[in-house]
Amino acid sequence: MLRTILVYGLVGGLIVGTPMLLQGLLLEEHPPVPIAMAIGYTTMLIALSTVFLAVKRQRDTVGGGVIRFWPALGMGLAISAVAGVIYVLTWELTQALTGYGFVAEYTDTMVAEKQATGASAEEIATLRAQMADFAVQYANPLYRLPVTFIEIFPVGVLVSLISAALLRNPRFLPARR
Repeated sequence: MLRTILVYGLVGGLIVGTPMLLQGLLLEEHPPVPIAMAIGYTTMLIALSTVFLAVKRQRDTVGGGVIRFWPALGMGLAISAVAGVIYVLTWELTQALTGYGFVAEYTDTMVAEKQATGASAEEIATLRAQMADFAVQYANPLYRLPVTFIEIFPVGVLVSLISAALLRNPRFLPARR
């Protein structure tokens, strides 16, 4: 099972990390933050479909067509953790290779959204101060790495829960004999 977890986790991590790295290296201008977030979370969902595939494979080949909820969930979470680590490492590599100023771009987006709602100068100044604090925190790898991991892992938890719930039923997509 460990080999399956590592292989499917690595594949999921590469599926989510490769577009991020290529975007960082090949595009001079990054898409706006909301669009980048939508693309990122869609890619995460596609990448973490490896959880479903791995649990189904485990159920059908090793388990003889049967898997219980908790082992399936544990396997899904482990695959999600491996993919999450690959995602974090790819984000760090992208930042190192491109010098992408994520925090500055994110701050500009947040301020522009606040201004669009008609916020007062005081509210905007408060937001800028909060974003300056965030920039200091984000510069620290002990803060940035877990924050980056938390971007992808909840998606993995959701996919793992759904996969375990569906695949514990041997009649759901039964193994072909």
